[in-house]
Amino acid sequence: MRLLIEKSGGEFKAGLAALEDNRRPAAREKFDRSIEVFLMSGINLNSNNNSRARECYNQLIETIYRIEFPNDKQAPQIRGLSATCNWNIDNAMADKIAKRVMTAPLAEPNLDTNAVQPVSNDLTQGFVEQKFERSALDVLATLELNTIELDVDTPEAQQQIQYISYAVNNNSLGLKFQVHPMIQQYINYYQGRGRSTMETGLYRSGMFMRMARRIFREEGVPENVAWLGQVESMWKPQALSWAAASGLWQFIPGTGARYGLRRTAYLDERNSFEKATQASARYLKFLANRYNGNWELAMAAYNSGEGNVDRAISRAGVANFWIAYPYLPKETRNYVPNILATILIANNPRAYGFGNVRPAPQLTWETVLVPPGTSLSFLAQVSDTSVDFIRYLNPELRAASTPPEPYVVRVPSGKGAEVVAIFRRVPRASQNTAKLTKSVAGESWQNVSNRTGVAVEDLIAANGGAKTPPSKIVVPNSNNVRSTSYQRPTSQPQTTAVASFVTVKARAGDTITSLAKRFGVAPADVANANGFTDVNAKLAAGRAIKIPKR
Repeated sequence: MRLLIEKSGGEFKAGLAALEDNRRPAAREKFDRSIEVFLMSGINLNSNNNSRARECYNQLIETIYRIEFPNDKQAPQIRGLSATCNWNIDNAMADKIAKRVMTAPLAEPNLDTNAVQPVSNDLTQGFVEQKFERSALDVLATLELNTIELDVDTPEAQQQIQYISYAVNNNSLGLKFQVHPMIQQYINYYQGRGRSTMETGLYRSGMFMRMARRIFREEGVPENVAWLGQVESMWKPQALSWAAASGLWQFIPGTGARYGLRRTAYLDERNSFEKATQASARYLKFLANRYNGNWELAMAAYNSGEGNVDRAISRAGVANFWIAYPYLPKETRNYVPNILATILIANNPRAYGFGNVRPAPQLTWETVLVPPGTSLSFLAQVSDTSVDFIRYLNPELRAASTPPEPYVVRVPSGKGAEVVAIFRRVPRASQNTAKLTKSVAGESWQNVSNRTGVAVEDLIAANGGAKTPPSKIVVPNSNNVRSTSYQRPTSQPQTTAVASFVTVKARAGDTITSLAKRFGVAPADVANANGFTDVNAKLAAGRAIKIPKR
């Protein structure tokens, strides 16, 4: 557990350093990685045995949220996060960044879901706005190998070239290709200045490679061709290139539509995990058949289109990638040997010096069918997670709700049955506008009514006529609602319009229980009023906490 928290802290501190240098896309990536460390660990953050990790994770989410979306009343508690997680963040840096994000006016977010927001280096626009990440292809298009990388006459390079010949001749990779010095040159690149790129790709491949291999195998495409995804997107489902190619497999809109990937105001299936992977495999199979099983030409056409490859073949006079090479676009000339080098390294990482890279755990989920126009906020509540993680699992969704049709969404593993049960229990009219709260053992409907301000009969109706409060209670939208309590905790002070609570500031070392005891109220009521599930959760000094009036 200690190593897990330290790893997350390393990513968060790197994000702070990038933010201090006004490198906001890098900051966003590092902050996302700091959260991914917890999400991909497989640990149960709700377990009492993992209370320290849970406290660290909850405050990490809150702090990143406050950095990205600051307001004039609540600064990001970077010092408090450092203390909770024991990260030893430099206080001067923490205060400097907190002050800058507090004093920098934020632009209103662009709500045009069809627009890709530009990346600015001005901190006054927040550290990042757009939801897309730069495609690996944009870097590949301009890559120039240096003299060291071009040298394939070293003893080590010659030995590796012999291994390539052996692997191809024995068909151990599942596909045939011509051995060419340029493949080794890209291996040289990845063993040198491109090392971090390869390490990142090998790490992230763990999340999607098992799925990709299965789908490629089912579609009759050699499984190792799936490593094309690493060169295309670095396994980032929301990668976007300058040419408007998007997703793990970098489909441009036209090709995506050709293979059945829908684009509407609500979704862009080029960013889907399974659908885009299947479309990619089918397109590659079509291209391989077009070029009589020549995978080098098929990959080239995947990158630049059949027309460019056909013209290059016509000029070369033979259907051979390396002979047609001079007549292809520069990006495509880099692209094919890059993929072949990636396949070779990925199949024998230790031999190429990457034995230290441990792939990320497979990204797992369960799927559920939800009603048309389901709010992602409500879906996050019923599946015990955040809207950010719902979007992470469903990158094809472009709006704040699912499409206006019954739609299959991914939810965290282990939550599918519970989500289905709640949707079956809750009337359609109560979904999306409602909030959730958790019941306390032995609590009656009258107790719930007292603390939420919603009539007993309305609560029962919104919960499918349940005779006793279930563990998760749907609280229908009402002007009288006082405590809905199941959203992610917020540090913003409450407005004076809520007359049934007083707002106090937590002291250093306070917990929900100690605060409740100080004011003579039940810990469960304080927890419910502030969105906590753990009454022993430590609170950052100065955090605004609602206390129910007695």
